[in-house]
Amino acid sequence: MERGFDIVKAGHIEFLVTDLKEASRFYVDTLGLIVTEADMSHVYLRGLEDRSHHCLTLTKSDAPGVGHFAFRVADEGGLNAIERLAKSKGGATRWVEPGAEKGQGRALLVEDQFGFPVEFYSEMAKEEWMLQKFQSYRGAKVMRLDHFNIMLPDAAAAYDWYVNGLGFGCTEVTETEGPKPDLWAAWLRRKHTCHDIALTTGKGPRVHHAGFTVSDRSSIMDAADLLAASGYLKSMERGPGRHGVSNAFFLYLRDPDGNRIELYTGDYISADPDWTPVRWKLNDPQRQTFWGAPTPQSWFDEAMLVRSPGTGRFAKTSAPKIKDRPDYLLSAK
Repeated sequence: MERGFDIVKAGHIEFLVTDLKEASRFYVDTLGLIVTEADMSHVYLRGLEDRSHHCLTLTKSDAPGVGHFAFRVADEGGLNAIERLAKSKGGATRWVEPGAEKGQGRALLVEDQFGFPVEFYSEMAKEEWMLQKFQSYRGAKVMRLDHFNIMLPDAAAAYDWYVNGLGFGCTEVTETEGPKPDLWAAWLRRKHTCHDIALTTGKGPRVHHAGFTVSDRSSIMDAADLLAASGYLKSMERGPGRHGVSNAFFLYLRDPDGNRIELYTGDYISADPDWTPVRWKLNDPQRQTFWGAPTPQSWFDEAMLVRSPGTGRFAKTSAPKIKDRPDYLLSAK
């Protein structure tokens, strides 16, 4: 299928925060992300492996949440094709002029048919590559943004959009039990790793987390020690542990506003053209945590609201079309 565009990878995400100073203390002073640029309303951050201006923007806001998340496209010409496709599916679009988001060229902001604010861009200012500037490694030693995880009422409909519309490949899925299982979640990729975006069933549209790659498991353990010693004990929501899905080692954190990130390392290469998706059942305890530890209820109940580009307000959420958690948590809901 000739689409006229080539999405390269998950590019960046904008977190809305109520206190830039406190957010910077968490992301910069403690976790070690690098400040590329800042003003009175924004802090633009990147990881040690990033060659581009930012992978995370902190934006001052009255309430926490997500302003948008973004995918990088191979060339700017592909943005026009994405605009046509998005409109054909009922999405609303507007163009973001170069420099309106610091360091970024012309971009297309889509409020998609599911209510998510998704930006597509090609050009971004180049920054110094810090990979071998080992004297600058601090905190969690964050390398780069890896993926987004979003929650929405109908994961199957979003799967069709991302796979058949935008050209993502599927590496793993979670299904409900029974002779005719429903798709509960899917891990989709453009770069050759486990995923760039995960689609999960739940009240939405909401963003569950943004995943950031760190160099190794020791970085996660060191980050946990540092967070505990720096007054962020309650920020550690889940882990450290190993996922069944993705095989990655993880630690989930909540920033001072409750926005959720994942420190993530150790997934796999999925470049083979005959890749067959790994299939999991929703009630399999090793799916989310390979060691079998239960996932906290906050994992299913809490996620980040998304800001509508059209209204500037948070998008209204709807209930999931199928059950939103494993059976072992339904009785405790």
